[in-house]
Amino acid sequence: MKRRHFVAGSLALAAGGAWLARPGDHGQPHDNYFAALNALLKASGPMRPVMLVDLDRLDTNIAVMRQHAPAGKHIRLVAKSLPAPGLLDYIQQRAETRRLMVFHQPFLSAIARQSPDADVLLGKPMPVRSAQLFYDTLAAASSFKPAQQLQWLIDTPARLAEYLQLARDMRRQMLINIELNVGLHRGGVVPGEQLAAMLNMIAGNPEQLQFSGFMGYDPHVVKVPGVLASRYALLADVQQIYTAAIEQVRQSHPRLLDSALTMNTAGSPTYRLHGDERYSTEVAIGSALVKPSDFDLDTLTGHVPAAFIATPVLKANDGMRLPAADGLSRVIRLWDRNQRRGYFTYGGKWMADYVSPAGLKNSSLYGRSTNQDLVLGSPATGLSVGDQVFLRPTQSEFVMLQFGGLLAVRGGEIVDQWPVLG
Repeated sequence: MKRRHFVAGSLALAAGGAWLARPGDHGQPHDNYFAALNALLKASGPMRPVMLVDLDRLDTNIAVMRQHAPAGKHIRLVAKSLPAPGLLDYIQQRAETRRLMVFHQPFLSAIARQSPDADVLLGKPMPVRSAQLFYDTLAAASSFKPAQQLQWLIDTPARLAEYLQLARDMRRQMLINIELNVGLHRGGVVPGEQLAAMLNMIAGNPEQLQFSGFMGYDPHVVKVPGVLASRYALLADVQQIYTAAIEQVRQSHPRLLDSALTMNTAGSPTYRLHGDERYSTEVAIGSALVKPSDFDLDTLTGHVPAAFIATPVLKANDGMRLPAADGLSRVIRLWDRNQRRGYFTYGGKWMADYVSPAGLKNSSLYGRSTNQDLVLGSPATGLSVGDQVFLRPTQSEFVMLQFGGLLAVRGGEIVDQWPVLG
């Protein structure tokens, strides 16, 4: 065989192999569930980006939560993960709890107005100015009573001293819940000198400060790689720190334990793991009830995704078309069937992943847009202008706030619209 024939044959074989190795067609049309939502929104939706909450799926998650929540412990709903009063009220009624965890001063003020019977625990230490703003904006006629219903989370002796001065200046008594560092290392104290200083300050100023308990958040228990430590060892560490803190109170200021205290722990990733411990009185749960994709964890088996972004297709074209690169664009479309249709959606670039139709993706070459985002797919997706593209958020606490409100759907109908906290 002549050399040139051998080279030509090798090139042809390589080209044929490369052609066979091109990406397969990943596109599929909406399944029955999303096809029904697509039809609903095309007929009755606002034809702009919306956040949907499927109440049937939410009911499933509430039932799973109630089944697996540790017996004898209260449930405290995390408002930042469910940031709409209507959504919170819906879950509170079915979960039979008025306990909320709040992370933002405007949210706190709104909840005090709209849910004056709520029992509120702050989920993070707030600047003392935030606390002052809350009291300044609390209506004198409000039936919400902070001295009985609001626990400020405090992480250091220095912050506690600031709150003590504010309580003196405003002539108020504050409930103080102390943040424990149970292994997450995001702040808080451990048993020892700092905790002693805080307990001494509380015990020495009973007209201004009242001890209300501890909060120890422990998502690291299930998120630390198993090669570093087992979740059971990490959970044992959490229990040791928490019980040591309670024992320090018992030894130094036993009278602080006389009243009913809030011993808060867990979070959506770990709430099921606290059935055997006795130090906590309640578990915090939020994201598990709508299950964004960051919460696809083995500890949340049975929970189902209940919140989706839906946005209409504004424009459709022949797929990947790069400015000033028509030749390259044709090669890309020929090579990859999943780039043969292009859809510009109403908005985009959310913290979310495409879920329906299957096979959609953004371009790594064209760039992203929060105004009109290019989404690529194969002709098998079956999308046309006016159809809806559905995404699953990676988290709920920030993403849910981006749409002005939530659409509650059930059984193929829009049954409510819930403004978000602001």
